Amino acid sequence: MKKISTKVCLLLIICFGSLILLGLHNDVNSSAKEKSVYKDIKTFNEVFDMIKKNYVDEIDPTTLMQGAINGMVKSLDPHSSFMTPDLYKELEVETQGQFGGLGIEIMIIKDVLTVVSPIEDTPAFNAGLKPGDQIIKIDGKSTKNIELLAAVKKLRGPKGTKVTLTIMREGMTTPKDFTLTRAIIQVKSVKVKKLEGNIGYIRIAAFQERTSDDLRKELKDLDAKLKPMKGLVLDLRNDPGGLLVQAIEVSDIFLKSGVIVSTRGRAKSMETKAMAKNNGDELTCPIVVLVNEGTASAAEIVAGALQDNGRALVVGAQTFGKASVQTVIPLEDGSALKLTTARYYTPKGRSIQAEGITPDIMVKYIKPSEDVENAAGTEERIREKDLTGHIKPAKEDGTKVDEAQSKEEKDSSDLANDNQLKTAVDILKSWDLMKKNLN
Repeated sequence: MKKISTKVCLLLIICFGSLILLGLHNDVNSSAKEKSVYKDIKTFNEVFDMIKKNYVDEIDPTTLMQGAINGMVKSLDPHSSFMTPDLYKELEVETQGQFGGLGIEIMIIKDVLTVVSPIEDTPAFNAGLKPGDQIIKIDGKSTKNIELLAAVKKLRGPKGTKVTLTIMREGMTTPKDFTLTRAIIQVKSVKVKKLEGNIGYIRIAAFQERTSDDLRKELKDLDAKLKPMKGLVLDLRNDPGGLLVQAIEVSDIFLKSGVIVSTRGRAKSMETKAMAKNNGDELTCPIVVLVNEGTASAAEIVAGALQDNGRALVVGAQTFGKASVQTVIPLEDGSALKLTTARYYTPKGRSIQAEGITPDIMVKYIKPSEDVENAAGTEERIREKDLTGHIKPAKEDGTKVDEAQSKEEKDSSDLANDNQLKTAVDILKSWDLMKKNLN
């Protein structure tokens, strides 16, 4: 017994000693990292002082500091950014859905300011700007190395003022100037119409502050007019996303129960799970969700939620693949930090970051023969995975009805020129037949 006790004591001493050494090792590593950070800060101060004293022109220290912060944030991912007070105000205006500007969604893609999508019935759309157009100059000034929100500020302005965009497009040999007149852009995020066979159609252009409220109202009106609605096409094509809370509320409109989306980040506060609630007024008709390469972020949350919960059939092309959550953090001086703080996951735990939602039925868009030019760039669209510095995927554990458009001849024209929409309508028209055969 004494021999055994001696061995046990010796083993405990060795283990305890190992833990002490391990703790010391961790302390040494932590201390080394802190020293490295202090060394970097010292270097930064030296560079800052040298520029302030010796640069050929006098530089405002605030400009230098903001440039340093911009560089730091830009090194993270394409969706994090630092916003000066003016730029922060621009972001707040955008989420409210009304502003003076041109009506284009833009993004920095491979270091070039690029049109993601022109918004329907706006100066940009009417002037013929197209997805994939590269904006190389604004009013004659190069956009090289321009920050996204700084570009937004340049494009917006009072109604009636003009701005010239120099555009480079695939197939062009030289850039082309487009002079546009700014207008009040009222982004109506929800558009509705009736299709043949008592099928309803709803398009969500973006997820803004009133999207879910507008959707509830339009759905109620549409259902009353169709008496009853036999099927619904939810069109999320070219929807760049928007507010996360609106994506959750929109999903809940169609779901009685189940997970809508979950988020996970380094901070415990970013671990969330949104659940659908049974409000008693959810639609019971079949739903087809249309998606394409321009379906991103909040729009992908809705598509994923309805797909994983078996509430809708997703039709179209692989989506953009932005599955990260940005938190806007206001700062004391009126500026703000838009920081990527979490990844989101579909109800089945899928992270679609840089991958996108795979439709249940893949239908590639076929551009109408008479509209070849207007459909330029729709076949090979830029997606999240193509963005420099995009966040890598991670596993789970880590708006009213336009009566003119409601006419049958208009519906027929829409279906004839949009093969993806026609597929959705054909699926809904034959839904009962397919269901009967499956049973």
